[in-house]
Amino acid sequence: MFKNKILLITGGTGSFGNAVLDRFLDSEIKEIRIFSRDEKKQHDMRVAYNNPKIKFYIGDVRDYRSIDQAMFNVDYVFHAAALKQVPSCEFYPIEAVKTNVLGTENVLNAAISNEVEKVVCLSTDKAVYPINAMGVSKAMMEKVFVAKSRNSKNTIITGTRYGNVMASRGSVIPHFHDQIINGKNITVTEPNMTRFMMTLDHAVELVLFAFNNGQSGDIFVQKSPASTIGDLAIAMKEIYNSDVIIENIGIRHAEKMHETLLSVEERMVSEDLGDYYKVSADNRDLNYNKYFSEGIDSKAVLEEYNSFNTNRLSIQELKDLLGTVGYK
Repeated sequence: MFKNKILLITGGTGSFGNAVLDRFLDSEIKEIRIFSRDEKKQHDMRVAYNNPKIKFYIGDVRDYRSIDQAMFNVDYVFHAAALKQVPSCEFYPIEAVKTNVLGTENVLNAAISNEVEKVVCLSTDKAVYPINAMGVSKAMMEKVFVAKSRNSKNTIITGTRYGNVMASRGSVIPHFHDQIINGKNITVTEPNMTRFMMTLDHAVELVLFAFNNGQSGDIFVQKSPASTIGDLAIAMKEIYNSDVIIENIGIRHAEKMHETLLSVEERMVSEDLGDYYKVSADNRDLNYNKYFSEGIDSKAVLEEYNSFNTNRLSIQELKDLLGTVGYK
């Protein structure tokens, strides 16, 4: 499906972009464009991969002209550029809006203008029932791409939503690893807090599933297991046979006890595809009478799909999964 095609990845110097490169560079894809604002990371990737299929574009999704120029002749787009750190977005919420909301609009407008065939936008569990600025901005990002999808006749726009990507930059697993290696206490915010556990390979698989199966406006969620943060810390200690102390420091500002991938309202209209859920866009027009006098049939009210009621990993299962991402 990617033979002789050009793929653009926004925010392509991140963990997801690297995983896509590892997956596709040996395929018959014609070109992969890495679009980001960090020239140092681009230089490091250029040296590490040393592959003529990779082209690097300096720019920012906040700047329409820079993304529009990078989009010329592109067939497909994976939109991964975002501000993702919860604390920094709390202190600078407008910056999250500029990148996650307005930046997404720029990417989609450029894709439509350049007649890109397909765009997959990457979202997060924090967009469901959001309580922090990052989650709110990602929720708005989803609304933007669903709205754009209604009128993008020649460009299919879909989205994915997933939880914690294990071992990605800035995530808790590398943080625990550094603390253990340096003989420091493992700082756990709340041991009973739960988070979805998903590898980078699973993240790529979800995006490819959305790419292959999505219609405009669809949001895809992969069914993922979860773990408590306390069990994750214990598993890391056992992997490295460490005797460091696990220290509870309390929930950070704007953190949830459990993350949600599908709201109750979305569960009622979602389609179960086995390993995935699909939530299709509500494509009723802006006819207010329908909202007052007409509804849509729905299933019985279900629970939301969250990290508390999904499959819970044991310590050994966690250790096995951590081994697949380099911690063993």
